[in-house]
Amino acid sequence: MAEVVRMPKLSDTMEEGVVAEWHKNIGDKVESGDLLAEIETDKATMEFESFQDGVLLHIGVEKGKAAPVDSILAILGEAGEDVSAILKAEEAGAPAQNEPTTEAPKEEAVKTAEVAKPEPPKAAAPANNQTPVTTSPDSSNGRVKASPLAKALAKEKGIDINTVNGSGDGGRIVKRDIDNYVPSAVSASAIAGQESFTEQPVSQMRKVIANRLAESKFSAPHFYLTMEIDMDNAIAARKSINATGDVKVSFNDMVVKATAMALKKHPAVNSSWLGDKIRTNNHVHIGVAVAVPDGLLVPVVRFADSKGLSQIGAEVKDYAEKARNKKLQPQDWEGNTFTISNLGMYGIEEFTAIINPPDACILAVGGIKQKPVVKDGAIVPGNTMKVTLSCDHRVVDGATGSEFLLTLKNYLENPVMMLV
Repeated sequence: MAEVVRMPKLSDTMEEGVVAEWHKNIGDKVESGDLLAEIETDKATMEFESFQDGVLLHIGVEKGKAAPVDSILAILGEAGEDVSAILKAEEAGAPAQNEPTTEAPKEEAVKTAEVAKPEPPKAAAPANNQTPVTTSPDSSNGRVKASPLAKALAKEKGIDINTVNGSGDGGRIVKRDIDNYVPSAVSASAIAGQESFTEQPVSQMRKVIANRLAESKFSAPHFYLTMEIDMDNAIAARKSINATGDVKVSFNDMVVKATAMALKKHPAVNSSWLGDKIRTNNHVHIGVAVAVPDGLLVPVVRFADSKGLSQIGAEVKDYAEKARNKKLQPQDWEGNTFTISNLGMYGIEEFTAIINPPDACILAVGGIKQKPVVKDGAIVPGNTMKVTLSCDHRVVDGATGSEFLLTLKNYLENPVMMLV
C-alpha cells in the first residue's frame, strides 16, 4: 500500500524546505536508509534518507522548488499503484486514504487561479532576440493564454507573464517557456535614464532572518553600551603568537576568548528571557555570526571559556567553511548563550547589532583604528577598537552590562590574563 513521505522539519526554525537534489527518479526502487533527496533548510542543505521501502510513485516537490513542512514530498508504494486518491485527499485537506490499484500513476494537475493581465509595460528595445509576447488574450475573458502551471511558475519566479513568448498551441504559454525565459535587456546608451530593476524570491534563510530578528527588535527593549578598547597589547601578543608558525590567531579569536572569560564573571549577561522566567546559563556557548551569500548563520563555539585561542580559531574557521558550503548541521548552530558579530574586517568602526534570540545580549565588534591617544600624559600613536553591547533591558540593566564591558576591556588590554 502506498505511503506518503512528507517534507521533514529539519530545524527548529524551519517552515519550508527546498529540494536541492533528488537522488531517486519515479519508478526507482527505494529501500529504507537509501538517500532520497537533499533538502535545503533556512540554514543548511541536509541529506534526507527514506524510512520506507517501495517504488517511488510520485514526486511532490520538484528540484529547486519550495514546499511547507509536512506537505507531500513523495509517495512510495508498489509498482503501478494508483496514488490519485491520496493526492485528491491531500488537496481537499482530508486524511489521505491509500487505495491500491494496478493503474499507472497519473501526473498531478496543478491548479491555480488565473492571472489577470495588467497594463502593458512601456515599449523598450528588446535584446537577445527576445520580443514582447504577441499572443492575443482570450477575447472572451481578457486573460493571458497560459497553462495554470506556467502561471504558477511565473508568479513564483517573479516573471511578468505578459513578456513571455508562448510556444504552445495557438501561442499558449507553457512550462518550457517559463523555464527557458530570458529577460529582455536594454542597453543603457539606447534609452537614457530608463528605470529598471530585478526581483528574486525570498530565500528560506532570509525569511527566517526577517522573522526572528523582527520579533527580537520589536519585542525585546534594546539598549546599547559602547566602549573603546586599547588594542596595542593585543596586537603585540597576536604578533608573538603567530610568529611561532605553529598556529595562527586572529583578533576575532581573541575577542571570543576574552568575551567567554568575561561572561563567566558576569553570568547575568550570559542569560535568556523566557517569558515567565529568566535563565542564567552557567556554561558559555558563543555564537559567532558568519556572513554567507543568502544572509547570516551563527555557528556555536561550545564551552568557549575552557578552550585555547588556537582551538577557538580552528573551530570558527571550520564552521565558516561549512556555513558557506551549507554543510552545517543543527547541532552546529543550536544552544548559543551569547553572540558576537564582527564587522571590523570590512572597515566598520562602530555599529549596533540586533539581539539573536534566545540570548539577552549581543556584542558588535568594530575594526582596529590607529589614532592619537594619551598615555602617561603624552599624545602618542595608538590602536583602539570599539565594541557595542546590545542588551535586552528585561534581563540586563545598564550597570550589569557596563561591568561586563569593563572586564572584557581588561582582558583585551592585558591578553596575558587569557593565557593563565
